[in-house]
Amino acid sequence: MGKKGKRDKKGKGAEKTLAKMEKKVSRRAKKEEEDLEALIAEFQSLDAKKTQVIESSCPPPSPRLNCSLCAHPERDELILFGGEYFNGQKTYLYNDLYIYHIRKNSWAKLDIPNPPPRRCAHQAAVVPTAGGQLWIFGGEFASPNGEQFYHYKDLWVLHLATKTWEQIKAPGGPSGRSGHRMVVCKRQLIVFGGFHESARDFIYYNDVYTFNLDSFTWSKLAPAGMGPAPRSGCQMTPTPEGNIIIYGGYSKQRIKKDVDKGTLHTDMFLLKAEGTGKEEDRWSWSRLSPSGVKPSPRSGFAVAAAPNNRCLLFGGVHDEEEEESLEGDFFNDIYFYDIGKNRWFPAQIKGPKSERRKRRRGRQAEAKAAGGEELQLPPAQGPLEIVKELVAEDGTVMTIKQVIPGAAEDKDRSGSEEEEEEEEEGALGQPVEPCPRSSAMVAVKHGVLYVYGGMFEVGDRQVTLSDLHSIDLHRMEQWKVLLEMDPKTQEWLEESESDEEEDEDVEGAEGGEEEEEESSEEESEDEEGEQQHPAVQPGEAQAQYLARTEQYWLGLARSHMGPEAKDKKVLKVAHAMAKTFYEDPIQTS
Repeated sequence: MGKKGKRDKKGKGAEKTLAKMEKKVSRRAKKEEEDLEALIAEFQSLDAKKTQVIESSCPPPSPRLNCSLCAHPERDELILFGGEYFNGQKTYLYNDLYIYHIRKNSWAKLDIPNPPPRRCAHQAAVVPTAGGQLWIFGGEFASPNGEQFYHYKDLWVLHLATKTWEQIKAPGGPSGRSGHRMVVCKRQLIVFGGFHESARDFIYYNDVYTFNLDSFTWSKLAPAGMGPAPRSGCQMTPTPEGNIIIYGGYSKQRIKKDVDKGTLHTDMFLLKAEGTGKEEDRWSWSRLSPSGVKPSPRSGFAVAAAPNNRCLLFGGVHDEEEEESLEGDFFNDIYFYDIGKNRWFPAQIKGPKSERRKRRRGRQAEAKAAGGEELQLPPAQGPLEIVKELVAEDGTVMTIKQVIPGAAEDKDRSGSEEEEEEEEEGALGQPVEPCPRSSAMVAVKHGVLYVYGGMFEVGDRQVTLSDLHSIDLHRMEQWKVLLEMDPKTQEWLEESESDEEEDEDVEGAEGGEEEEEESSEEESEDEEGEQQHPAVQPGEAQAQYLARTEQYWLGLARSHMGPEAKDKKVLKVAHAMAKTFYEDPIQTS
C-alpha cells in the first residue's frame, strides 16, 4: 500500500473514532439532557406568559460571563443577551435582553414575548437586514449545581425593527454545542468548532457549517487540506475577500480515567473560498505563519473586528495545571492582527495628549538645565509583571497578576517623537484600565472598543464582573470607565458541609472499577439522575412530595428569577413549578 493509501486509511480511521466518540457522548448525555429539557420547558412556560413588548430603563445588568454583546448595525446601541453567574454554590442562567445606549451611557431592559431559552456560551451576530437582525445559535444550559449540561442546536433571530423573536427551524445544522464561534460573511452565518460535554464525557469539534441568510438553509462544508484540530473558544475573523481566519482556542483530552489534560492552541489557519460566490463554492484550509509579536498562549480571550482591516484580541487566562491545583495568570492586554500584512502586534496606550506634551516639555527643560546634554532614556524593557492584592470583606486576599507586554518595534508607526512618548508610558503611574480577566464580552462601534464583564479567580473563589470600559481604537490614548464595580463587595458562598457530604456519597457510589458494559454505565447514570432529579413516586401525597423536594425546586426557581429576586416570590414560583411537575410529570422513574 502506498503512502497516499496509508494516509487515506488513517484519515478514515480518525473519522470512525470521532463518530464512535460522538455516539458514546450522545448516549451518556441523553439521560441528563432529558432531565434538563423538563426544566427548560418549565422556564419557557413562564416566559410564555409575556404577551407584550416592554422596554424600560433599568440599572446595569447583574454580573455575568459567557453572554453575547453586539453592536446594533444602525443605532448607537449595544445589545447584551443571556449569560451565566456562579456564586460559589449555584449557577444562574439568563435569557434577558439589555440595550446599552452609548450616547446616554444608560441601560434599558427589553422584555419580548417568546424569547430563546436561557443560555450561556452561545454565539450571536448582527446583520443590517430589515432594520437590523440579531442571530443566535447554540450555547448551553446548566443545572443549578453546575453538574448537568444541556447543549442547544437551535437558531434564533431577533428582528430589531419590530422587536420580535423568531426561531428558525431548518434541518441539517450543527449538533448541539457551546464554545463554538460564528461570524457573518457574505450573506452567510459560518459556524466553527465548539464542544459538547456531559457529566462524564466531552468531545471537541472542528467542523464548519454555513447558514444561507437568503434561502435559510444549512450546509456542512468539506474543505480540502489539513485544518485546525478540534477546539473551542478560538478567534474567528472574516476577511473582506470572504475568507475566514482561525486563531488559537482550547481543547482537552482524557489521558487516563478521571484525568484530563488541557491544550492551549496557538496556531493559525485560513479557510479560503475558492468558488465564485455560489452555493457550490469549494473551500480549502491552509496554515498561516504570521509575523510580529504574537499573543502569549491563553484561553478565554475576547475578539472583535477593529478599524483598518484589523481584528483584536483582549484579555484571557493562562492556566498552570498542577496535580492538586489550577493557577491562572489573567490578562488585560490588547493585541492587534493586521489581516492584510499577516502580522500581530501589541497595542500601546499613549496617554492623553496634554500629558504627553507636559512630559516632553519637562524633558526638554531638564536637558537644558543639564547643559544641553541629551537626556538618555532607559532601554525598552521586556514584559512587565505587576501583582495587585485586594482584601475582600471576608478576609480573602485576592492576588491579581497583570502582565504588560514590552514595547515592540512597529514599522507602521512614524516619527521618533511618538516612539519616545510610548517609551515613557511606564513613568505615568498606574493608568485607569480594566482589571485582568477572562471571558469578557467585547464589541466595537464607531471605532470604539467596549469591554463588559468577565471573570477572574482567586484560589477557589470566582469573581464575576459587571463593569464597562471603552477605548478609542484610532487614538489609543486611554481607557474610559463607563461603569465601575468593586470586586471586594461581591458575595461568595462557600460550599456547605451538606453539599460536601452529598458529593462524597456520590463519589462513593461511583467508585470501583470502570464499567465494561454499556448497560451498566446507563444504570449508573440512572442512579445519578435520581439524585439530581427526584422522581414522582406513585401514590405519594402531594404535600409530602413538595416538602421532600422543596430545596430542589427552590434552587430551580432562584436560577430562573436571578439572585436579586425576593425570597417570598422565589418560594411561590418554586411551589408552582413543583405542583405543575407533580400533576403532569414530564419525567418519571
